[in-house]
Amino acid sequence: MSEGKLTRTDLFSMAIGQIIGVGVMTMTGIAIGFTGRSVNLAYIVAGILTIVSAIPQIYIGGTANFLGGQYSQIAVLGNKTLAGIFIYIQVAITLALSMYTISFSDYFLALFPGANVKLVSFVVLTVLVGMHLTGVKQAARLQNLMCAILALGIASYIVFGIGHIQPGYMQMPGFLTGGIGGFALASIYLTFAAGGATYVVNFSAEAENPTKDIPMVIIVSTAAVVLVYAVMATIAAGVLPVEQVANQPLSVSAQSFMPQAVYTFFVVGGAMFALLTTLNFNIGMLIYPIKTASQDGWLPSGLAAVNRRFGTPHWILLAIYLISVLPILFGLDLNTIANSTVILTTCVRGVIGLVALSLPKRMPQMWEKSAFFVNSGKLKIICGIAILLAAISVALLLVTTSAVQIIGNCCILGISIVLALLLRNKVHVSASYTEK
Repeated sequence: MSEGKLTRTDLFSMAIGQIIGVGVMTMTGIAIGFTGRSVNLAYIVAGILTIVSAIPQIYIGGTANFLGGQYSQIAVLGNKTLAGIFIYIQVAITLALSMYTISFSDYFLALFPGANVKLVSFVVLTVLVGMHLTGVKQAARLQNLMCAILALGIASYIVFGIGHIQPGYMQMPGFLTGGIGGFALASIYLTFAAGGATYVVNFSAEAENPTKDIPMVIIVSTAAVVLVYAVMATIAAGVLPVEQVANQPLSVSAQSFMPQAVYTFFVVGGAMFALLTTLNFNIGMLIYPIKTASQDGWLPSGLAAVNRRFGTPHWILLAIYLISVLPILFGLDLNTIANSTVILTTCVRGVIGLVALSLPKRMPQMWEKSAFFVNSGKLKIICGIAILLAAISVALLLVTTSAVQIIGNCCILGISIVLALLLRNKVHVSASYTEK
């Protein structure tokens, strides 16, 4: 890129923006319903589980710079068919982008009644895609700014709420209300709020020092956000009786201690910028796997073309833009389809754990030189734990997800498998990785 590569700070900002989403505003209350005021400890455990689950990704990302992110990792360390299935699932994820813009517009409408929802959605998506068209560095600078505003929203909740926590926080019956089982369920459930940093690996091609920076960013960003979430959860569960905040959004507790103007900023502004940072990240996250897959033959090769001025894949960005903007302009509801990739994306964590087992066989010299090298026994144990945690998360989703969305996941998976099997003989997977 003419504007330069992504620094560690840029990657950290990208990861933070991806982890922090509006989900935390609803997930915290649900977790309180599982375990009461011990929700803060559940967040800490969730953070530990999330980092442990990310270790196989750290092993891979710390060994080589995979230019197509997770697609290249699966292609090189797994097999061609599995990589094809992965990339078609990624294409389906593109449908979720319109959901972010429409949700943003709904919040905007609450702040400015009478605003044109379609126009707001169109402008937001156009600006963000335009930033990526001019270079990932520009998108990273915008992400830094949006994360700063998002941080102000979160800080307002903490600053105004910390002094309103009632005494006897850890006393029964409000603490560990669901017993050990409820606490475990809350901890596993909250991994969905704590996760997301591993996707920063898809920016490997644009990072200054990917094999060193990306593993550090995954660990530090996850730990930092989880600690902030734990403090927010302490406030959410501590300012009002547990029964009043269980299964309720954070706005319920916020309204009890925030001045109206600050409350509006937290609920509307904080949520809006959480959506924007996640949307901005996801646009960038999709580019590099799709670009590499196009070069390999899974998608039309012309998509991988880059423009002369900015060096960005304009056709991929145009495709992402059209897939996202057309539902907005024509009023199509793609939320069900967009939400129907949640189980599949959780499965990817297990797939990464599985392919990481191939590091000693597929990349023996580079693996031995890796700063994260462990012997085969430890590698199997860590990857096995990561696969098990992914399986438990999928089981939890199967129990809590609607039948329609489960069917949606199955349909997307089925279509992806069929396409991968039909095209695999025409695809030539390139060794799209470098040592640094």
